[in-house]
Amino acid sequence: MAETLKSARLKFRLRLYKLAWFVFMPVAVLYFWKRGLKDPRYRRHLKERFGRGPKLPGAVWVHAVSIGEVRSSVPLVEELLNRNYRVVVTCLTPAGRTEAERAFATSIQNCKLVVRYAPLEYEFAFKRFFSECAPQLALVMEIEFWPVMIEAASKHDIPLFLCNSQYPKKSYDSDRARRSLRRDALSLVAGAFAKSEVHAGRFRDAGVPFVEATGEMRFDQPVQSRSIRAAGKFASKMKLGFNRRPVVAFASVVAGEDAGYVAAMKLIESRCREAGSTVPFFVYIPRAPERFSESAEILAGAEVAFARRSEVFDRDLSLTRQEPLALATALLGDSLGEMNFYLAFSDIVVVGGGFVKSGAHNIIEPLAHGKPVLVGPNIWTIEHPAIEAIEAGAVVKCETIESLADRANQLLASSESYMAMKVAASGFHESNRGATRKTLDNLPLTAYARE
Repeated sequence: MAETLKSARLKFRLRLYKLAWFVFMPVAVLYFWKRGLKDPRYRRHLKERFGRGPKLPGAVWVHAVSIGEVRSSVPLVEELLNRNYRVVVTCLTPAGRTEAERAFATSIQNCKLVVRYAPLEYEFAFKRFFSECAPQLALVMEIEFWPVMIEAASKHDIPLFLCNSQYPKKSYDSDRARRSLRRDALSLVAGAFAKSEVHAGRFRDAGVPFVEATGEMRFDQPVQSRSIRAAGKFASKMKLGFNRRPVVAFASVVAGEDAGYVAAMKLIESRCREAGSTVPFFVYIPRAPERFSESAEILAGAEVAFARRSEVFDRDLSLTRQEPLALATALLGDSLGEMNFYLAFSDIVVVGGGFVKSGAHNIIEPLAHGKPVLVGPNIWTIEHPAIEAIEAGAVVKCETIESLADRANQLLASSESYMAMKVAASGFHESNRGATRKTLDNLPLTAYARE
């Protein structure tokens, strides 16, 4: 009886949901047109949003909404390609598409993989997409719970698995309290591969039929050797590094955090001067490309002397203009896909997002480089692995900007504390590798033909 009621409720809510999407279709088109004023990529390939696009029939479909999800999918996609499966990668954002085209360029050239935008939440759009690509299996990265996508895959007998997935506590508690459409739709997925046992338990409670806790795939991402080599040359030329001039990076800074992080930079700088120690060099890396110019204006307005990556490095990350950096206290990282370069020559990394309600971003990339990580109080978005990393001594959660500056100064002042946290970061990262293999071992890939 309960299942019948749940099914009836799901059907009714899906009808209302689909109706709302049809009513607001002009708004969706207008959204892409307006976003295209700042970023022309939003206006390109619009037909893909409605199901038309490059074809690769019989492939495994991997959906990765934006940059972070694309990067977390890289080990999984590469292993699928190594096992001779063809892959269709879909994204929702231009930044995600650009990253996917960069990461899988060779496979795209070899016709083993195509990248396209995922259809919007229209049944007809998914029908077109499935007709063109006929995916055998769907692997949806992270926390993309789109009801029409899930229902359409179920109707077309395409097993859809949530991979590297999490069910954040805020969302879980809210969905349980009001029996949301998202929670009901989860009963239609084939299974979920969760980042931790905590998340796995939440998926089981939501009625997902098959659940395994396989870990976090981002720990399996390779660190780009090109970035490390370029960072080493730059650090040597500028005499950067813990024992010379330490480097503090503010990575993935989002709107609403700038004032706080600028204040932290000034606090760290003034306390170093008071102690008679070397003033660190800062790296300031906005999360979104549309914020590059805005961030430059904020730094200039706060009288922070900075140079822009776009003005002092060439495309190969070779330093072309040393003079602006010699006079600067900060480098503005106004580039995409080069986070590993910035992290590699940094000593301490502050990961952005933690001082706004939307929550902190990826801490795994700096941990992969063995860097001590500081983060703000809002870590619900990275519940795993943040809680475990904090317990391991690899990450410090700071409740205020002042406490963040205090902790940074403590690490800069004590090589013993710094090295202890650095060792903890490397050890924690290494101990959490292997999620890709665990996921593939549990996927029913043997049911699908390779090339």
